Amino acid sequence: LPDEVIVQRVEERLSALGNCIAVNDYVALIHPDLDSETEEIIADVLGVEVFRQTIAGNILVGSYCKFTNQGGLVHPSTTVEDLDELSSLLQVPLVAGTVNRGSDVIGAGLVSNDWAAFTGMDTTSTELAVIESIFKLRSAQPSQIVQDMRSTIIDSMM
Repeated sequence: LPDEVIVQRVEERLSALGNCIAVNDYVALIHPDLDSETEEIIADVLGVEVFRQTIAGNILVGSYCKFTNQGGLVHPSTTVEDLDELSSLLQVPLVAGTVNRGSDVIGAGLVSNDWAAFTGMDTTSTELAVIESIFKLRSAQPSQIVQDMRSTIIDSMM
């Protein structure tokens, strides 16, 4: 790995950290029961503000939401008040929705960054439209690598 990539081991009883953490370049939402030492490591290594949070009453924030620097998708049962609070905390627009034909486990069916998103094969056209809109993927300027990946994926599906 390049020298600028920091790797830090975390001694945590909750070992599936992808289910326990949701993060963009500025903010991390974490499982309310993560150790304070883990919280400090996340803040230091990733260089983000860390908040203990739940999504629609679910403690697995990494499973029930996905957000980037552009926007985010959260569990469909998230209340309007919680959406407003989370959006204010994250400083990005949020929408409640699903992936993979109605699955509320957003993290299991969606991987995204500021210019691309990948979803499960069962994701409907309506769900894709919501994802494209909230993550502002139509206005993103994809690199040549992303364009090549899209072409390859589309070619393999035909």
